Amino acid sequence: MANNQKEKLLSNTAIQKFLENDHKFSLDKNDKFIEIASSLAYYLKSFSNIERFLDYISLILKHTFNHQLFLIIPLNENGAIWKENIKFSGGTKSPQIDGEIKSYVKEFNFSKNHRLKEVNFFEIELKNKFKKYVIKSHKILSRGKCRGFLYNFNQETTNESFLNEQNLTFIISCLAVGLENYWLTRTKKKHENLDREISIGAEIQSQLLPEYCPIIFGVDLAAHCRPALQLGGDYYDFMSLKTNISEKRRQKARWALVIGDVMGKGIPAGLLMTMLRGMLRAEVLTGMPPDRILHDLNQLAIYDLDQSHRFVTLFYSDFDPRTKKLRYANAAHNPPLLWKSSEKEIVKLDSDGFVLGLQNDAEYQCGQIQLKKNDAILYYTDGVTETSNASGERFEEERLIESFSELCKQSLKSKEILNEIFKILDEFTGKNRQLEDDASMIVFKID
Repeated sequence: MANNQKEKLLSNTAIQKFLENDHKFSLDKNDKFIEIASSLAYYLKSFSNIERFLDYISLILKHTFNHQLFLIIPLNENGAIWKENIKFSGGTKSPQIDGEIKSYVKEFNFSKNHRLKEVNFFEIELKNKFKKYVIKSHKILSRGKCRGFLYNFNQETTNESFLNEQNLTFIISCLAVGLENYWLTRTKKKHENLDREISIGAEIQSQLLPEYCPIIFGVDLAAHCRPALQLGGDYYDFMSLKTNISEKRRQKARWALVIGDVMGKGIPAGLLMTMLRGMLRAEVLTGMPPDRILHDLNQLAIYDLDQSHRFVTLFYSDFDPRTKKLRYANAAHNPPLLWKSSEKEIVKLDSDGFVLGLQNDAEYQCGQIQLKKNDAILYYTDGVTETSNASGERFEEERLIESFSELCKQSLKSKEILNEIFKILDEFTGKNRQLEDDASMIVFKID
């Protein structure tokens, strides 16, 4: 900032205009500190450049206190000395020694991460080096947190020679507020950028989940994922094992239905889910049985999962609409619930298998079931059964089985069953209570 610009900021005209427009009281032209304080208040409301703000504080110190040399050492957001923004202000009656002080500070070996606790060493060195001066240090504090240090140098030793403490305290307080506001603004912008990126990631991830359920011959299908955070680790998908055929023929071809859950939630789980989806889709096109699909998927994903210190549970099944046979394999996921309409009972579809990402030589077993008219399968993730209410009670598998059984007896459509289960879940958890984990469900019903 040019010197003439700095002087204009402290001009009587600018201050008078500020006081008349903003504070509605007349200015006592003889009170120099009121001018400076009002100008500083005006600047605090509008500054956006921290370097110019520190220059402004330095200018105020120079105009307010005669024959004083000031050193401002601000700290950055991590509590380290912000070396590039160290400022000097004013000067004593000895320009030569003032120059020596400035050179000493500029050449002082501040480490890259010079922390708050190391400042004491700098102060001792400073006082030993310049014993002719009375050096007084002040912490720049805001809401209990140190934002930096201010030192003033004086060649006089009498109490009268020291500057007015009230005025200095006011300026230091404004400096502290300015530094704090600057870092709060920076942090806010970072959070806004992160929120924007998470929103974009959540939008992309939601697009990776099926937008709608495919038409499969003889099947009524519904699905929904409700993430606990913007990004989730739950995954479900429907994939035709035949791609180069017409839509009508595809409806009667074999279909893969899969549901999985990456350990944890949020961004890491969402990224791993996206990676796993790509790997699985490539494996499905081989047309191999479910147990082989999970075996090969584990081989492909184990390195990445091991590096992330996470694992994945996954239930994979394929369905042939012509024979109504469902084959399946389970990588330690919650077993889907099968409603057998003819027997009016629920059984679990399960087979032996280890989670993906923990054991390199994991093996999986393949199961098979013949489905009949009005049979229904509920695929779900543990976010459903582990949801808790205000009392800490969990929803649990038994309550889910009971709810699903009662709904299947009413001959409802898959979408109606799905909506009712989510409604029951919401009533259990309580009004406006956030889910603790991602909750996903698929209802697969034979027409």
